Amino acid sequence: MENLEQKVTIHDDYITLGQLLKEVGLISTGGQAKWFLQDTLVVVNEENENRRGKKLYAGDVIVIDDFGSILIEKES
Repeated sequence: MENLEQKVTIHDDYITLGQLLKEVGLISTGGQAKWFLQDTLVVVNEENENRRGKKLYAGDVIVIDDFGSILIEKES
């Protein structure tokens, strides 16, 4: 497994891909997610993903082109 560069802790059962992009500072508003995902390769659990509403759960690994990888963790 590759080295994970960043971890994001969620407080609910899931976070959407659009919310995650905002959380890590890649976009400043949720409305930018659509355009970001059109222009940037995002891989969720080794599958290409371009839906901003994609639900991400604890244990999911997201790899964003030119940014790195993110592991979703659940608050304990």
